[in-house]
Amino acid sequence: MRRPFRDEEYPAAPYPGARPDVSFVHLDGVGLPLSPARGLAGWRVDSSGEDLDDWLAARGAVPLADRVPVLAYGSNACPSKITWLRESLGLTGPVVALRARCEGLSAVWAAGLRVVDDQRPATLMAAPGVVEEHAVWLASPDQVRVLDTCEGRGRRYRLAGVRSGRVLLEDGAVVDRVLAYVAASRIRRPLLAGGKPVRCAEVSQADARELDGRRSGPDGLRAATVRGMPHPNSWPARVFVYGTLQPGGRAWRLIRPMVVGRPRPVRVPGTLYDTGLGYPALRLGGTGEVPGSVLTLRDPAACLPVLDEYEGEQYRRVRVTLPDGEVCWTYVWIEAVRGMRVLAEGWA
Repeated sequence: MRRPFRDEEYPAAPYPGARPDVSFVHLDGVGLPLSPARGLAGWRVDSSGEDLDDWLAARGAVPLADRVPVLAYGSNACPSKITWLRESLGLTGPVVALRARCEGLSAVWAAGLRVVDDQRPATLMAAPGVVEEHAVWLASPDQVRVLDTCEGRGRRYRLAGVRSGRVLLEDGAVVDRVLAYVAASRIRRPLLAGGKPVRCAEVSQADARELDGRRSGPDGLRAATVRGMPHPNSWPARVFVYGTLQPGGRAWRLIRPMVVGRPRPVRVPGTLYDTGLGYPALRLGGTGEVPGSVLTLRDPAACLPVLDEYEGEQYRRVRVTLPDGEVCWTYVWIEAVRGMRVLAEGWA
């Protein structure tokens, strides 16, 4: 079991600060390491063994399903910086920071220095062939508002859905179109020294401050600017269905107008039960596999509330990672399954 850590172990200075090499949840100056687990949240708190969603609920915090993935490639992955956000900008609630392998993306030094301390900040750039370790915040809407203030959204940086590269979490999940704060102002564009961008992983802050060069043109990112607040329902735009919502099922007519493309058959780790009420119950985890279909939604933010109402309070909508790393929404049974028959061949 990995032990909890305190901010003092990961100072914020010099920028971008020190960061743990684990996924963690941070609150009150303490970080608790997280591990992938088969359950509602898909993560557990190492020190207690609790499901992360249960841990968050006990502290009045929103579950992972009500959070959005934001890439932390600079100081926001540093625990001491997170506490600074709390003390200076009013950040509230536990911060969930998941370790991420970033392929084809790089944190590079920006052209201009920060006004507050004359340190050189980082910015994000497309970097084919480069692999770096960063973090992804699963951020609540209130936490995104604080990050907007910190990053100077719309002035210094813009919030965008990044399609370049590949972001892979510790549990194997691929975060497609991860949100990230990328250069908006000219001084936050990448610095070119000797005609090349300078990776933060290769040059220290002390040396970066002394660099002389020119700012680059485009950062090479395929990134669409986000207008307004990102909605947690917008990622992912897929849902795994295994019961009455499957093609040919009695509720297929409800979801069919909301679907684009062809349904794709897939299996997820879990157990399927017969409720005896005309619909099945899914529990994630275990050694079994549950067959079903992955559907791509035309407008997930509009579609998912309709499905939430249809499924009712016996189910909870969660994100689940498929064997190939693709992330989907699905509905998990949260009531008792005692006395229910296991459906070994799925629901038909």
